[in-house]
Amino acid sequence: MLLDILILLLLAPALVGSSGETFNDDVLGLIVFKAGISDPESKLSSWNEDDDTPCNWFGVKCDPTSSRVTELSLSSLSLSGHINKGLLRLQFLRTLSLSNNNFSGSPNPNLGNIKTIQTIDLSRNKLSGSIPDEFFQQCVFLREISLAQNEISGPVPESLTSCSTLESVNFSSNQLSGSLPTHIWSLTELRVLDLSNNFLGGQIFEGVGNLYNLQEINLSSNRFYGNLPEDIGGCLLLETIDFSVNSLSGNIPASMGNLNMCTRLDLHGNLFTGEFPLWVGELRNLEIVDLSLNRFSGRVPNSLGNLQLLKELKLFGNQFSGGLPSSMRNCFSLTIMDVSQNELTGNFPSWVFELGLSFVWISGNKFSGSIELPPIAASYQKLQVLDLSRNAFSGGIPEGVGNFSCLQLLNMSGNSLEGAIPASIGELKSMDVLDLSNNRLNGSIPLEIGEAVLLQELRLENNFLSGKIPTQIGKCSSLSYLDLSKNNLSGPLPAAIANLTNIQDVDLSFNNLSGSLPKELTNLSHLTSFNISHNHFEGELPLGGFFNTIPPSSVSGNPSLCGSAVNHSCPSVHPKPIVLNPNSSSNSPPGSLSSNVHRKKIILSISSLIAIGAAVFIALGVVTITILNIHVRSNMSQAVISLSAGGDSHSPSPDANYGKLVMFSGDAEFVCGANSLLSKDCELGRGGFGAVYRTTLRDGRSVAIKKLTVSSLVKSQDEFEREIRQLEKARHSNLVALEGYYWTPSLQLLIYEYISNGSLYRHLHEDLEGNCLSWNHRFNVILGSAKGLAHLHQMKVIHYNLKSSNVLIDSSGEAKIGDYGLVKLLPMLDRYVVSSKIQSALGYVAPEFACRTVKITEKCDVYGFGVLVLEIVTGKKPVEYMEDDVVVLSDMVRAALDEGRVEECIDRRLHGNFPVEEAIPIIKLGLICASQVPSNRPDMGEVVNILELIRCPSEGQEELE
Repeated sequence: MLLDILILLLLAPALVGSSGETFNDDVLGLIVFKAGISDPESKLSSWNEDDDTPCNWFGVKCDPTSSRVTELSLSSLSLSGHINKGLLRLQFLRTLSLSNNNFSGSPNPNLGNIKTIQTIDLSRNKLSGSIPDEFFQQCVFLREISLAQNEISGPVPESLTSCSTLESVNFSSNQLSGSLPTHIWSLTELRVLDLSNNFLGGQIFEGVGNLYNLQEINLSSNRFYGNLPEDIGGCLLLETIDFSVNSLSGNIPASMGNLNMCTRLDLHGNLFTGEFPLWVGELRNLEIVDLSLNRFSGRVPNSLGNLQLLKELKLFGNQFSGGLPSSMRNCFSLTIMDVSQNELTGNFPSWVFELGLSFVWISGNKFSGSIELPPIAASYQKLQVLDLSRNAFSGGIPEGVGNFSCLQLLNMSGNSLEGAIPASIGELKSMDVLDLSNNRLNGSIPLEIGEAVLLQELRLENNFLSGKIPTQIGKCSSLSYLDLSKNNLSGPLPAAIANLTNIQDVDLSFNNLSGSLPKELTNLSHLTSFNISHNHFEGELPLGGFFNTIPPSSVSGNPSLCGSAVNHSCPSVHPKPIVLNPNSSSNSPPGSLSSNVHRKKIILSISSLIAIGAAVFIALGVVTITILNIHVRSNMSQAVISLSAGGDSHSPSPDANYGKLVMFSGDAEFVCGANSLLSKDCELGRGGFGAVYRTTLRDGRSVAIKKLTVSSLVKSQDEFEREIRQLEKARHSNLVALEGYYWTPSLQLLIYEYISNGSLYRHLHEDLEGNCLSWNHRFNVILGSAKGLAHLHQMKVIHYNLKSSNVLIDSSGEAKIGDYGLVKLLPMLDRYVVSSKIQSALGYVAPEFACRTVKITEKCDVYGFGVLVLEIVTGKKPVEYMEDDVVVLSDMVRAALDEGRVEECIDRRLHGNFPVEEAIPIIKLGLICASQVPSNRPDMGEVVNILELIRCPSEGQEELE
């Protein structure tokens, strides 16, 4: 086929018959294009070189008069290869769309020179290299060009500005660098300019006001600095303005008050100063306003009440003061409001409930007074998130709180609320997270709490609650986090706690609880912490499960507890002697010889029977256990011994009792042999998915073998292998490489490259003979982890379980992320399964895991990455249990930042040997990534850009503070 095509190409000028008929260039060009690519789904099977015309081919459209190809649309077909010169023969082509495929190589420099071309869409591929300057040198009719979401680097070519007909330019989500082309503002026909998520830098110079037709400008997530151009107000048709996540500073230009068509204004994540612009309230078409994470100050203006179309208002992370204007009750369309982490004061704005908002965050301010609920509120049927934490609210929790039938997160922690928890709290049937901690609440925990059956996180710590822990709490079957510490609770721990099969973390410390601990607690297989310190518990600690390794600090302060964890052995318990009543079994008079003899005989016979029965029972037990052990070992041998069968990389046995071993490359035999492969001596550790072992292949390579826990894994071999093959494709220098796998219905193994230098957790939190990670090493680990996670997201893989124990350090000090994508091996992707099975490390879990209706996306990983960044910089664990306190790392760092003492948070082991100009921006980045609101978190591609900006700031750029 290819030889035939080459011959056709060589002879094409001579292919004119005596009748004057010309060989169809369109057929030739498309066949050449097809020959140079891979079509795994055979979508182009209708393309036949023997056809006279391609007009009936898949993805091809022709001019009905001339029968020449005018449109080629091949999006989302899994095509790969290079875009070759065959397409240049389509001299009447107007539209070319090859988006969402796997095309690679540099963009063909001559595509833009097809004289009739109007639209080129090569977005969402794997194109690399720079954009050739020739691409735009001869464009005549080009109107739309999109190279978004590729791997293109280098500058935006100056020749772009010669395409005077351009209406839309989208180069977003690449690796472009340098400054804007000098004459870019000369493209007066431009309607859309999207250069977001790149490495572009420098100042945004004047002249943008010449773009009279501009409707959308997006330069977000780059390295631009300085002021916005004053003449931007000349773009009167602008609808979308996004300059977020840069280092822009100064005041917002007053000329922007002329942009009456604007619907979205996003300036978050910059260094803007000054007051809230009054003219914003005059832009009546605004639907989204995001000024968060800047340095704005002053009051929020009354003019905001004019924005009746406003849907989202985000002002968090500034220095706004005063109260929220009552005029905002006129913002009838508002659904999301986030004004957290400012210095706002005054009473609670009651109009919040009148508007029917869905998401409300006003945490971290100075609001005071009581919280009043109107008798009729539009929000009763709409509100999903209400966060009033870290203010100065007083009074009681309103009884009417139970009317919020859709509420999923209620956070009133860190206030001065008093009184009892209302029983109506049990009416919140959709509640996932309830946090009333750090207040002055008293009374008992209402029995109705058991009616909140979807509750996953309950935090009532640091109050004055008394009475017993209600048995009804055992009905909250979804509960994974329970903190009742630092109260005055008394009585026993109800055995119903053992019904919480999803529980991971329990803190009951610093109360007056007493009695023995229920033995059924050992059945809680997902426990990662169980703190009962400083109570009055007594008796023996449960034996088995988590309690075999419970830390002594979690049970201290209970003098009557016994067991190895408290270093206090339990007293031996002897059976009471058998006492027989002689009058009940003998007619002999008391004290007679025959009576005494008869009693001795009875006692002797009973003692003998007991001894004989015990011996028989023990013997039967030994025999039973021996048989079971032989059976289990036999099954395990059948499953494991097949690992050494055959010398191929695929095990050849078709027997169902034997497994299938697949190595993606290299040897498939293990030096230690099958019998010792999964021995205790080879074990490296255990995680949420099972144990990990180290072994050596015949070719000398060490590998790590993860023996998967099979209780919740897919049972279909085809499904298992399909998911494993997807994970094998996700190769990156910052990911632990998957080398192979092994399958039987009862045993599944994943074979990874062995990383010799241990986990990041070990380097941060365990004693390594006084060795401390240097600042440079920590920065590289953060950057490498970000790149690995960004690559996973590009491959459409969500990690779900990012934490320091899943980040490994190789021999050269590079970070490698492990345990990625294993959630795909679960039979269904359910957030509650994920939360209970995988999210075992408290502190890394994104809050949306608690909200049933919020979609789980890559932003969950971004949250965990943010916590990981703070852990690396501070050297502290995400959650630490002190003697009389629980410290949440992100809260601690955020509070330190608010108080201007963030440098105190940096790991003291560095002894000041770190650059402040890098450390503080990284801390801020970690806090942004760990934002409570998913939409406020950057993408991991943006995170990589920001990290590289922090390490390599552009010349002349202002330092990040």
